[in-house]
Amino acid sequence: MPLAERFTPVPPNTTARAGQARIASLVSFGNTAGNPAQGSPTADYYALTHWAYIDELVFWGGSAGEGIVLAPNAPVTDAAHRNGVRVMGNVFLPPVPYGGDLRWTRDLVQQDSLGRFPVAEKLVEVARAYGFDGWFVNAETEGGDSELAARMRRFLRALRAAGDPHGLTITWYDAMNSTGAVGWQGALNELNQEFYEDRRGKVADTMFVDFRWTVAKLAASGDLADRLGRSRHELWAAVDTESHGWNSEVDWDAIVPRGSRHIVSYGFYRPEWTRNHLSDRSPGAFHRAEDRFWTGESLDPAQPSPEDIWRAPATVVADRSTVTALPFSCSFNTGHGERWYEHGEPVSDTGWNHLGLQDRLPGRRWAVHTAGTRPEVTLDFATAWRGGSSLLVSGGLTAPATVGLHATRLPLTGTAVAELVHRTESGPVELGVATGEPSGPGQEVPYTWLKAQALGTGQGWRTTRVRLSELAGSTAHALAVRITRRGKEPVRWRLGAVTVREAAARPRPATPGTPAVSGPAVRQGRRTTVMEAGSRPRPPLRGVPRPARRRPPLPRRHLRHRPVPPGRRPREGGRLRDPGRRRAVRRLRPRPHHSDLDRIPLMHDDRAVLEGHLKRAVHSGWAVGSVRGTARVTRSPCGGFFP
Repeated sequence: MPLAERFTPVPPNTTARAGQARIASLVSFGNTAGNPAQGSPTADYYALTHWAYIDELVFWGGSAGEGIVLAPNAPVTDAAHRNGVRVMGNVFLPPVPYGGDLRWTRDLVQQDSLGRFPVAEKLVEVARAYGFDGWFVNAETEGGDSELAARMRRFLRALRAAGDPHGLTITWYDAMNSTGAVGWQGALNELNQEFYEDRRGKVADTMFVDFRWTVAKLAASGDLADRLGRSRHELWAAVDTESHGWNSEVDWDAIVPRGSRHIVSYGFYRPEWTRNHLSDRSPGAFHRAEDRFWTGESLDPAQPSPEDIWRAPATVVADRSTVTALPFSCSFNTGHGERWYEHGEPVSDTGWNHLGLQDRLPGRRWAVHTAGTRPEVTLDFATAWRGGSSLLVSGGLTAPATVGLHATRLPLTGTAVAELVHRTESGPVELGVATGEPSGPGQEVPYTWLKAQALGTGQGWRTTRVRLSELAGSTAHALAVRITRRGKEPVRWRLGAVTVREAAARPRPATPGTPAVSGPAVRQGRRTTVMEAGSRPRPPLRGVPRPARRRPPLPRRHLRHRPVPPGRRPREGGRLRDPGRRRAVRRLRPRPHHSDLDRIPLMHDDRAVLEGHLKRAVHSGWAVGSVRGTARVTRSPCGGFFP
């Protein structure tokens, strides 16, 4: 899956910003030896879905006992790339207390007789072969010296030079410094600057700053990056969420102050806490925790909760999207589930996970506008249209509720249609399409509301189609649904899929082209074959029955005659009759000698006799032709001629 291009819509709140701080995420999807290549038969998996806020994903792992080089698996890479997120493999040189060996560091940076770095070249080959985007290099083994540090710097430069033509990047972890010792700085400074930028230019593309940062250190790091001509937002300040998740104490103003420019970017270390801390590890419980982590306690990025200890990413960075082309479809599949569904029916009762099957889900979860009670909006796993999950809106609505779906840049034409697959227990539903952006951050999205046409029901699911022809020539910037309660019962509305596509048009016959001769014609018995250049005529088929010829039912009788003796005139041997006229038409048996008259084969020696019969037939409205070499006349219903 190639890396998709992203765009940034107008943020749904006034605090999220574009073009400043970014977010990296260091995720351990499993122990180093426990990462399956193509999913596994369990729903208990860290199925990350909030890609809209992430710029870089590090496939975290590696250990002295299992391996120190860890490449991302294909499902994670595909899901990230589908949402425009770069994925990094991990090179981990562990501390000595965790089994590290300084020989591994020396092996990594060894050079051949020509001064090349073979391991650097192999790392580039691995990244290209498996389709990910670069390497996170973490050298934490103690005991090195300045010579080893200098060689490490040259290794990084060689790795970047080999990978840069292929779009590969390097993130350096703040551990080894220029003396060769491991001394976590918690900053970009003179001790580790040469692994990020030296006098020759860029060494690493970004740096992950260790957890020991302070307000002053981060401010100084940003200033130094500016002086080096680099972006301060290429520095990731480490935020440890492995143990406490959204209860972690973080000095957010040191990284992303509310009232001024963001100081640096930040990187989450082990955000899979949202799954690991749960006693109920069901997919539904996991995604509720994920929404709380990335969106905040309000569970609505358009209406952030009052500031508390946790500063949710949705309130800091602007979300991004990759939905830019038709056809687009989303069945709200999160990449794992307790069953697999096709067309609303379970086809497997086995739990599963495979992030490569994950859909592009809405980035803003969940932006809801209503004048009444806000409904609960969740990803639900009780049933689905396709995959393992669907979107569920439930609650006692007191007014129509608008649920925002995808931010898009979809070009609309006169044949564009949108389709919603939803459960029949819901009330009326409308589709909203915004053809422009809000007037500013936090402002309401200007949706155009379109009535839907139900296409029928089946197994509890209904497909509703909306024609978008009235919006032809514009661009869809956002999609939403508006739900209205029917009666007094609480709403329980389930969306299984949303699709925007071009309606299939009836094929039109192509304009005939100019006739061209493709080869010479070769006569083989009764068959004429057009020969291609360089080919030989095929021998005629023997013993193959010829299909019977069907003749049109015409008011005529074919008359055949014996050969006329030489010197005698042929006599009329019968008549063709029709309701209006009676004309004698002579049928003549073919003779070896013949000539042409108006493209009609003439098969008789007495030309004058035959011409006379033909003229009388034409004058009376009969069509003249031939069947298998025998003259034939037929009556045209409109007085014309059949060819």
